[in-house]
Amino acid sequence: TPENVLGILSLIVWALILIVSVKYLIFILQADNDGEGGILALLALVDPWHRFKRPRSSVLIATGLIGAAMLYGDSVITPAISVLSAVEGLETSAHSLHAFVIPVTVVILLGLFALQRYGTAKIAKVFAPVMLVWFIVLMLLGLKGIVAAPEVLKAVNPAYAASFLVDNGALAAIVLGAVFLAVTGGEALYADMGHFGRTPIRLAWFGLVLPALLLNYFGQGAQILAQPQESTHPFYQLAPAELRLPLVLLATAATVIASQAVISGAFSLTRQAVQLKQWPRLHIIQTSAEQVGQIYIPIVNWLLMICTIGLVVGFRSSSNLAGAYGLAVSVTMVTTTLLAYHVTRQRWHWPLPLSLLVVGLLLAIDLMFLGANALKIMNGGWFPLILGGGIYLIMDTWVRGRQLVENRRELGSVPIDSFIKRIRQEKPARVPGTAAFLTSVLDAAPAVLLHHLERNHVMHERVILVTMMSERVPYVSSVQRIDVRSLGEGLWRLRIHYGFMESPDVPNALEITEELSCIPSFKESETTYYLGRTIMIPTRQVAGMALWRERLFAFMARNSLNATAFYRIPPERVVELGMRLEM
Repeated sequence: TPENVLGILSLIVWALILIVSVKYLIFILQADNDGEGGILALLALVDPWHRFKRPRSSVLIATGLIGAAMLYGDSVITPAISVLSAVEGLETSAHSLHAFVIPVTVVILLGLFALQRYGTAKIAKVFAPVMLVWFIVLMLLGLKGIVAAPEVLKAVNPAYAASFLVDNGALAAIVLGAVFLAVTGGEALYADMGHFGRTPIRLAWFGLVLPALLLNYFGQGAQILAQPQESTHPFYQLAPAELRLPLVLLATAATVIASQAVISGAFSLTRQAVQLKQWPRLHIIQTSAEQVGQIYIPIVNWLLMICTIGLVVGFRSSSNLAGAYGLAVSVTMVTTTLLAYHVTRQRWHWPLPLSLLVVGLLLAIDLMFLGANALKIMNGGWFPLILGGGIYLIMDTWVRGRQLVENRRELGSVPIDSFIKRIRQEKPARVPGTAAFLTSVLDAAPAVLLHHLERNHVMHERVILVTMMSERVPYVSSVQRIDVRSLGEGLWRLRIHYGFMESPDVPNALEITEELSCIPSFKESETTYYLGRTIMIPTRQVAGMALWRERLFAFMARNSLNATAFYRIPPERVVELGMRLEM
């Protein structure tokens, strides 16, 4: 009926205005971490590791990790539903083409993921003109529809949305879950802020994207009002029959580009998680010499591809996939709002009433949509919950496992002052050159150094204890990169600081140390690196996690990228010492 059409259209219009325009473009984009966005950048901005005590810090960290885990679900579902829904437009040209929808979608997705290794910079050169044409076409199609039924513009009045919600009861909740599909890109937009910047995103949204979307939605509403019995695909039916196939091709290209945004967002999210030590070390490839944010992570790319194609083959239509879509994003949106509250209080120093008012209103909207999407659990919504829950379990197991390992290492370490006294007393043989020992234990002699001294009874004339310090900011300047302190007896403590958007490079940091002459007669090219390879032994004998989680952690530790490759250390100058550690 006209009332329902105007009511649903009004809900879409005001969802775009309140969620994307007000919440993300005006409010959340202000919460950037030195220009970077996304749930983990926001978590680092809140910095629960240092600002809060337990259990509050644990709750905030869990909130951020849940949001990040659900974003991976979004990265799987978005390419599947986006490309599949576009290719389904083939059916508007000829119903006989229905059999080709799934194969064509799979081929397009295979091509999309295969292109990722070439980097987003090269792909973007083709994407930008296509998107400009896409939004212009959206506007023209929308205007064509509005001319046929201009009364559709009445839907801008929020009273139609309110009336629809009041008059339709439980059915309105189901419709809200569908309306939410119009705004699911908001979180990916925030995650990609580091690639483009806050101002360009706002100019593009308010100057082009929002007007194009609103006009097109009004046009589709007008199409339904004018021809209610024939509007099975109102978007494609806005175009003349002879132009529908080209429109399918253009829509497919646009959805591939939209999928690219969430895939690159998954890469950025993964690197942030690795650098913040919430995820095992992975092989990360820099695809651009100019843009540090442009990266490619092979294992993430291929796992996303397998899951995405599996969804297309398993669900077989965008209508079926709509049940799975939305729930993951709505959970992430709620977690983003909760973390944003702490930013308003801790970083922006808003008064408590103002924070509660602004964040409370946004949270109420988020929870309304979360409740609507929760109704889809039995119709596909279970998939992002299982996927996100599994990823959260992996991340939480890694965090807790690392803490257990660090605690065990600290028990076996010797305070640095005691070690220095031992060196003065025993006076071990010293050989020319420099030995760099990587250690995460501060103010103590690492187990690798102790093991080396006990086995070889010799030390280099210069011993550098290197500790990698992951900061809660995206980037660290070269001036602030290193922190050197003499410990005496030829021992030096070197702390290397890097941001969560940077790939650590130990030799480069030591070259900076050499250039600054921080350590007398030190040359990086003559340095030997000593690393410890710890073999985890899950056991019930030591208090820790459940045995199955200890085994999971041990499996991840064995298969994570080795320290030599991750820290870009020349393998020919590395000595590894193995140690067994019971968990």
